[in-house]
Amino acid sequence: MIKITPEAAKQIRHSAELSDSRNLHLRIAVRREEDGSFVYGMGFDEMHDDDALLASEGINVIVSDAAKDFLIGATLDFVEINPGESQFIFINPNDPAHRKQEEPKKD
Repeated sequence: MIKITPEAAKQIRHSAELSDSRNLHLRIAVRREEDGSFVYGMGFDEMHDDDALLASEGINVIVSDAAKDFLIGATLDFVEINPGESQFIFINPNDPAHRKQEEPKKD
């Protein structure tokens, strides 16, 4: 469903230790806006009856049943955006913002 990169897994473990959330799962949430774009969220949470559980890079991830189809083939990464400034990013083939524009055909 979703892949977590080693860099993201390292940061998730660090965040779990800082927030004393080692016994909780990482919840990833996604919703589609009216314009079709995706909005992502994540945090540490307990599993609920309608959640799917998966593991990637040793991280237990929970996703609501309603959101799991949006995350098929997605990747969660932790990257340096600017020198000294890093953040989580979602690379998701289902998100219209991440789809490549088709190049015009050349005659």
